[in-house]
Amino acid sequence: MSDNHKKDVDHISGVETTGHEWDGLKELNNPLPKWWLNVFYLCILWAVGYWVIYPSWPLISGYTSGVMGYSQRADARAAYEEGIAARAEFADKIVAADLSEIESTPTLLEFAQANGAAAFGDNCAPCHGSGATGAEGFPNLQDDTWIWGGTLEDIHTTLLYGIRSGHDEARVGEMPAFGRDELLSREEITQVANFVASKTGLEPEAGADLAAGETLYADNCAACHGEDLTGMQEVGAPSLMSANYLYGKSVAAIKAQVTNPRNGVMPAWTGRLDEATIKSLAVYVHSFGGGQ
Repeated sequence: MSDNHKKDVDHISGVETTGHEWDGLKELNNPLPKWWLNVFYLCILWAVGYWVIYPSWPLISGYTSGVMGYSQRADARAAYEEGIAARAEFADKIVAADLSEIESTPTLLEFAQANGAAAFGDNCAPCHGSGATGAEGFPNLQDDTWIWGGTLEDIHTTLLYGIRSGHDEARVGEMPAFGRDELLSREEITQVANFVASKTGLEPEAGADLAAGETLYADNCAACHGEDLTGMQEVGAPSLMSANYLYGKSVAAIKAQVTNPRNGVMPAWTGRLDEATIKSLAVYVHSFGGGQ
Protein backbone atom coordinates (compact mmCIF):
# COMPACT_ATOMS: atom_id res chain seq x y z
CA MET A 1 0.00 0.00 0.00
CA SER A 2 1.43 3.42 -0.98
CA ASP A 3 2.12 6.30 1.45
CA ASN A 4 -0.72 8.31 -0.11
CA HIS A 5 -3.17 5.64 0.95
CA LYS A 6 -1.68 5.49 4.43
CA LYS A 7 -1.83 9.23 5.08
CA ASP A 8 -4.93 11.37 5.12
CA VAL A 9 -4.14 15.06 4.70
CA ASP A 10 -6.72 17.71 5.47
CA HIS A 11 -7.28 19.60 2.21
CA ILE A 12 -7.95 22.93 3.97
CA SER A 13 -5.00 23.11 6.39
CA GLY A 14 -2.70 20.75 4.59
CA VAL A 15 -2.00 18.99 7.91
CA GLU A 16 -1.94 15.23 8.18
CA THR A 17 -4.80 13.79 10.25
CA THR A 18 -4.68 11.07 12.86
CA GLY A 19 -7.30 9.08 11.04
CA HIS A 20 -9.93 9.80 13.70
CA GLU A 21 -13.16 11.32 12.51
CA TRP A 22 -16.43 12.22 14.28
CA ASP A 23 -19.46 13.39 12.31
CA GLY A 24 -17.24 14.67 9.53
CA LEU A 25 -14.78 16.40 11.88
CA LYS A 26 -11.22 15.15 11.45
CA GLU A 27 -8.54 15.27 14.15
CA LEU A 28 -5.38 16.98 12.90
CA ASN A 29 -2.04 15.53 13.85
CA ASN A 30 -0.48 18.82 14.93
CA PRO A 31 2.64 18.61 17.11
CA LEU A 32 2.36 19.66 20.76
CA PRO A 33 3.51 23.23 21.51
CA LYS A 34 7.20 23.48 22.37
CA TRP A 35 6.52 25.41 25.59
CA TRP A 36 4.11 22.71 26.79
CA LEU A 37 6.63 19.94 26.05
CA ASN A 38 9.38 21.85 27.84
CA VAL A 39 7.20 22.35 30.94
CA PHE A 40 6.25 18.67 30.85
CA TYR A 41 9.88 17.55 30.72
CA LEU A 42 10.79 19.95 33.53
CA CYS A 43 8.00 18.47 35.66
CA ILE A 44 9.44 15.01 35.07
CA LEU A 45 12.87 16.19 36.16
CA TRP A 46 11.35 17.90 39.20
CA ALA A 47 9.53 14.70 40.17
CA VAL A 48 12.68 12.60 39.88
CA GLY A 49 14.57 15.12 42.00
CA TYR A 50 11.80 15.13 44.58
CA TRP A 51 11.85 11.32 44.77
CA VAL A 52 15.58 11.45 45.53
CA ILE A 53 15.48 14.29 48.08
CA TYR A 54 12.20 13.75 49.97
CA PRO A 55 10.22 10.73 51.23
CA SER A 56 8.05 9.53 48.39
CA TRP A 57 7.77 5.87 47.45
CA PRO A 58 5.98 3.36 49.71
CA LEU A 59 7.79 0.12 50.49
CA ILE A 60 6.58 -3.11 52.08
CA SER A 61 7.36 -1.99 55.62
CA GLY A 62 8.00 1.72 55.21
CA TYR A 63 8.91 4.25 52.55
CA THR A 64 11.91 5.80 50.87
CA SER A 65 13.17 8.46 53.27
CA GLY A 66 15.06 10.60 50.74
CA VAL A 67 18.58 11.94 51.12
CA MET A 68 17.37 14.82 53.33
CA GLY A 69 15.44 12.58 55.69
CA TYR A 70 12.70 15.20 55.96
CA SER A 71 9.35 14.19 57.50
CA GLN A 72 6.26 16.38 57.69
CA ARG A 73 4.81 13.88 60.15
CA ALA A 74 7.77 14.40 62.49
CA ASP A 75 7.44 18.19 62.18
CA ALA A 76 3.71 18.02 62.87
CA ARG A 77 4.25 15.77 65.89
CA ALA A 78 6.92 18.09 67.27
CA ALA A 79 4.63 21.11 66.85
CA TYR A 80 1.78 19.21 68.51
CA GLU A 81 3.93 18.19 71.48
CA GLU A 82 5.20 21.76 71.81
CA GLY A 83 1.60 23.01 71.91
CA ILE A 84 0.61 20.38 74.46
CA ALA A 85 3.53 21.38 76.68
CA ALA A 86 2.60 25.07 76.45
CA ARG A 87 -1.04 24.28 77.16
CA ALA A 88 -0.14 22.06 80.12
CA GLU A 89 1.61 24.94 81.84
CA PHE A 90 -1.52 27.11 81.73
CA ALA A 91 -3.88 24.18 82.30
CA ASP A 92 -2.16 23.41 85.60
CA LYS A 93 -2.63 27.04 86.66
CA ILE A 94 -6.32 26.91 85.66
CA VAL A 95 -6.85 23.76 87.73
CA ALA A 96 -5.11 25.28 90.76
CA ALA A 97 -7.02 28.60 90.61
CA ASP A 98 -10.61 29.15 91.65
CA LEU A 99 -13.10 30.46 89.10
CA SER A 100 -13.18 34.05 90.29
CA GLU A 101 -9.37 34.17 90.29
CA ILE A 102 -9.33 32.98 86.67
CA GLU A 103 -11.68 35.80 85.66
CA SER A 104 -9.62 38.41 87.48
CA THR A 105 -6.20 37.28 86.18
CA PRO A 106 -5.66 38.52 82.59
CA THR A 107 -3.28 35.74 81.48
CA LEU A 108 -5.49 32.99 82.90
CA LEU A 109 -8.63 34.63 81.52
CA GLU A 110 -7.10 34.86 78.04
CA PHE A 111 -6.21 31.17 78.09
CA ALA A 112 -9.60 30.16 79.53
CA GLN A 113 -11.45 32.15 76.87
CA ALA A 114 -9.48 30.58 74.02
CA ASN A 115 -9.65 27.08 75.50
CA GLY A 116 -13.34 27.46 76.35
CA ALA A 117 -14.24 28.76 72.89
CA ALA A 118 -12.62 25.73 71.23
CA ALA A 119 -14.29 23.30 73.64
CA PHE A 120 -17.67 25.03 73.22
CA GLY A 121 -17.50 24.72 69.45
CA ASP A 122 -16.64 21.02 69.67
CA ASN A 123 -19.02 19.95 72.44
CA CYS A 124 -21.74 22.53 73.15
CA ALA A 125 -22.54 24.30 69.89
CA PRO A 126 -24.45 21.34 68.37
CA CYS A 127 -27.21 21.95 70.95
CA HIS A 128 -26.79 25.55 72.12
CA GLY A 129 -25.74 26.95 68.73
CA SER A 130 -22.42 28.45 67.67
CA GLY A 131 -23.53 31.78 69.14
CA ALA A 132 -24.93 30.13 72.31
CA THR A 133 -28.41 31.48 71.54
CA GLY A 134 -30.00 28.03 71.82
CA ALA A 135 -33.12 26.70 70.12
CA GLU A 136 -36.39 25.10 71.16
CA GLY A 137 -35.51 22.67 73.92
CA PHE A 138 -31.96 24.04 74.27
CA PRO A 139 -31.44 27.05 76.57
CA ASN A 140 -30.15 30.38 75.34
CA LEU A 141 -26.93 31.00 77.27
CA GLN A 142 -26.86 34.70 76.39
CA ASP A 143 -29.99 35.78 78.27
CA ASP A 144 -30.71 36.12 81.99
CA THR A 145 -33.02 33.10 82.22
CA TRP A 146 -31.13 30.35 84.03
CA ILE A 147 -33.08 27.35 85.28
CA TRP A 148 -30.32 26.20 87.62
CA GLY A 149 -28.56 29.53 88.18
CA GLY A 150 -26.09 31.52 86.11
CA THR A 151 -23.26 32.24 88.52
CA LEU A 152 -19.78 30.95 87.76
CA GLU A 153 -20.19 28.20 90.35
CA ASP A 154 -23.66 27.28 89.09
CA ILE A 155 -22.45 26.98 85.50
CA HIS A 156 -19.42 24.96 86.61
CA THR A 157 -21.59 22.53 88.57
CA THR A 158 -23.98 22.08 85.66
CA LEU A 159 -21.07 21.38 83.34
CA LEU A 160 -19.54 18.87 85.72
CA TYR A 161 -22.60 16.76 86.43
CA GLY A 162 -25.18 17.65 83.79
CA ILE A 163 -28.96 17.71 84.02
CA ARG A 164 -30.84 14.41 84.28
CA SER A 165 -27.64 12.87 82.90
CA GLY A 166 -27.62 9.78 85.08
CA HIS A 167 -24.64 11.03 87.09
CA ASP A 168 -25.04 10.60 90.84
CA GLU A 169 -24.65 14.35 91.37
CA ALA A 170 -26.61 15.47 88.31
CA ARG A 171 -29.18 18.22 88.63
CA VAL A 172 -32.59 16.60 88.58
CA GLY A 173 -35.93 18.37 88.38
CA GLU A 174 -39.01 16.63 87.07
CA MET A 175 -42.30 18.35 86.32
CA PRO A 176 -45.33 16.12 86.94
CA ALA A 177 -47.32 15.03 83.91
CA PHE A 178 -50.63 16.50 85.07
CA GLY A 179 -52.52 15.31 82.02
CA ARG A 180 -50.83 12.04 81.17
CA ASP A 181 -51.03 10.83 84.77
CA GLU A 182 -54.58 12.22 85.18
CA LEU A 183 -53.64 14.55 88.01
CA LEU A 184 -55.72 17.30 86.38
CA SER A 185 -58.56 17.10 83.89
CA ARG A 186 -58.29 18.62 80.43
CA GLU A 187 -60.53 21.49 81.54
CA GLU A 188 -58.38 22.16 84.59
CA ILE A 189 -55.23 22.17 82.46
CA THR A 190 -56.87 24.72 80.16
CA GLN A 191 -57.74 26.88 83.14
CA VAL A 192 -54.28 26.85 84.71
CA ALA A 193 -52.56 27.36 81.34
CA ASN A 194 -54.69 30.42 80.63
CA PHE A 195 -54.01 31.81 84.10
CA VAL A 196 -50.25 31.50 83.53
CA ALA A 197 -50.63 33.07 80.10
CA SER A 198 -52.55 36.01 81.54
CA LYS A 199 -49.72 36.70 84.01
CA THR A 200 -46.89 36.43 81.53
CA GLY A 201 -47.96 38.78 78.77
CA LEU A 202 -49.98 36.36 76.65
CA GLU A 203 -53.60 36.79 75.63
CA PRO A 204 -55.72 34.12 77.36
CA GLU A 205 -58.33 32.21 75.41
CA ALA A 206 -61.79 33.70 75.22
CA GLY A 207 -64.02 32.61 78.09
CA ALA A 208 -61.14 31.18 80.13
CA ASP A 209 -61.88 30.87 83.86
CA LEU A 210 -58.85 32.69 85.22
CA ALA A 211 -60.03 32.57 88.83
CA ALA A 212 -60.26 28.78 88.72
CA GLY A 213 -56.85 28.69 87.03
CA GLU A 214 -55.35 30.82 89.81
CA THR A 215 -56.62 28.39 92.44
CA LEU A 216 -55.28 25.41 90.50
CA TYR A 217 -51.93 27.13 90.11
CA ALA A 218 -51.70 27.81 93.86
CA ASP A 219 -52.57 24.20 94.67
CA ASN A 220 -50.36 22.47 92.09
CA CYS A 221 -47.67 24.77 90.70
CA ALA A 222 -46.75 27.48 93.22
CA ALA A 223 -44.70 25.10 95.37
CA CYS A 224 -42.05 24.96 92.63
CA HIS A 225 -42.66 27.94 90.36
CA GLY A 226 -43.45 30.30 93.24
CA GLU A 227 -46.54 32.29 94.05
CA ASP A 228 -45.19 35.13 91.89
CA LEU A 229 -44.34 32.71 89.02
CA THR A 230 -40.63 33.58 89.21
CA GLY A 231 -39.50 29.98 89.69
CA MET A 232 -37.02 28.33 92.05
CA GLN A 233 -33.51 27.66 90.78
CA GLU A 234 -32.85 25.39 93.75
CA VAL A 235 -35.14 22.74 92.26
CA GLY A 236 -34.75 23.65 88.59
CA ALA A 237 -38.23 25.16 88.28
CA PRO A 238 -38.03 27.88 85.60
CA SER A 239 -39.45 31.35 85.98
CA LEU A 240 -42.77 31.58 84.16
CA MET A 241 -42.31 35.33 83.93
CA SER A 242 -39.44 34.90 81.49
CA ALA A 243 -39.72 36.36 78.01
CA ASN A 244 -38.54 33.03 76.57
CA TYR A 245 -39.89 29.57 77.30
CA LEU A 246 -37.72 26.55 76.60
CA TYR A 247 -40.48 24.71 74.71
CA GLY A 248 -42.39 27.64 73.26
CA LYS A 249 -44.40 30.47 74.80
CA SER A 250 -48.05 30.22 73.84
CA VAL A 251 -51.23 28.97 75.48
CA ALA A 252 -51.03 25.79 73.40
CA ALA A 253 -47.37 25.21 74.36
CA ILE A 254 -48.15 25.74 78.05
CA LYS A 255 -51.02 23.25 77.84
CA ALA A 256 -48.75 20.70 76.18
CA GLN A 257 -46.07 21.10 78.84
CA VAL A 258 -48.57 20.78 81.70
CA THR A 259 -50.19 17.75 80.07
CA ASN A 260 -47.06 15.76 79.18
CA PRO A 261 -43.91 17.73 80.01
CA ARG A 262 -40.68 17.43 78.11
CA ASN A 263 -37.62 17.17 80.34
CA GLY A 264 -34.37 17.78 78.53
CA VAL A 265 -31.05 16.11 79.26
CA MET A 266 -27.60 17.68 79.38
CA PRO A 267 -24.59 15.33 79.58
CA ALA A 268 -22.18 15.35 82.49
CA TRP A 269 -18.82 16.52 81.17
CA THR A 270 -16.78 15.26 84.08
CA GLY A 271 -14.89 12.22 82.84
CA ARG A 272 -15.29 13.39 79.24
CA LEU A 273 -13.38 16.65 79.43
CA ASP A 274 -10.42 17.42 81.68
CA GLU A 275 -10.81 19.72 84.66
CA ALA A 276 -9.01 22.65 83.01
CA THR A 277 -11.31 22.48 79.99
CA ILE A 278 -14.48 22.35 82.12
CA LYS A 279 -13.33 25.35 84.14
CA SER A 280 -12.46 27.18 80.92
CA LEU A 281 -15.93 26.42 79.57
CA ALA A 282 -17.55 27.79 82.72
CA VAL A 283 -15.59 31.05 82.41
CA TYR A 284 -16.26 31.27 78.67
CA VAL A 285 -20.02 30.75 79.03
CA HIS A 286 -20.22 33.18 81.94
CA SER A 287 -18.53 35.80 79.76
CA PHE A 288 -21.54 35.84 77.40
CA GLY A 289 -23.13 38.22 79.88
CA GLY A 290 -26.29 36.28 80.57
CA GLY A 291 -25.06 34.79 83.84
CA GLN A 292 -25.24 36.31 87.27
